[in-house]
Amino acid sequence: MTDAATRAAALLHDHRQSIDRLDAILLYTLAERFKHTQSVGRLKAEHNLPPSDPTREAAQIARLERLSQEADLDPEFARKFLTFIISEVIRHHEKLQK
Repeated sequence: MTDAATRAAALLHDHRQSIDRLDAILLYTLAERFKHTQSVGRLKAEHNLPPSDPTREAAQIARLERLSQEADLDPEFARKFLTFIISEVIRHHEKLQK
């Protein structure tokens, strides 16, 4: 292996280690988020509130789109990602209401 190939392999390894750590952070962050949304779902169920809140959802999507632009992340990706998370939260809330 050439010196350049060895350096490239080392850089690739370093990037992959960073990606693995960031994946773990994302998963633990999502787990923490869902703990809170489960609490919200139980509260909504106890007080007979609807499982979804379209006004809040729209505000959150707009907020995340703004943050994604600040973070230099594709706003469309951020919107799709949050929309997926919101749909999962609503699904959990609907289960709690039954």
